[in-house]
Amino acid sequence: MTTRTKMTQKSAGTGFEPLHVNVRIKISALWAAMLFVFAYVDIFSLFRPDFRADVEAGVVGGFTVNQTFLLATTIYIAIPSLMVFGALVLQPRINRIANIGLSLVYALTIIAGAVGEWNYYLLGSAFEVALLAAIFHYARTWPKSAPATAREDPS
Repeated sequence: MTTRTKMTQKSAGTGFEPLHVNVRIKISALWAAMLFVFAYVDIFSLFRPDFRADVEAGVVGGFTVNQTFLLATTIYIAIPSLMVFGALVLQPRINRIANIGLSLVYALTIIAGAVGEWNYYLLGSAFEVALLAAIFHYARTWPKSAPATAREDPS
């Protein structure tokens, strides 16, 4: 490998080799990160006496806790959970459409759910929306083909 080839493989000014992460992996990781924030913000709510009182009364976020509510909530959580895997295996066109549509829908529901909440919830919701915006961005700007990577000279 020539010195020039070695230099072109390294990022300008950093000395590190460039790393091209596939858009599928980026989107999958963003869904996973969003779900972690989503779960922890909801878990933190259990430390609030007002939230625990609502749960004891059978009400969460103004909704009566019953089988329909729990089924709908399970579906609401299952969809982004499945997108962690779906982002890796769905056909590009379907993947792109699903990620654009779902990121918008979830961002809107998270924003609506954050109205009137405590500061920790607002911060967590802001992180969730930022992660969903990144999903939207990567899905919208999905490259038509894989980026060319520098290869070693076989000599």
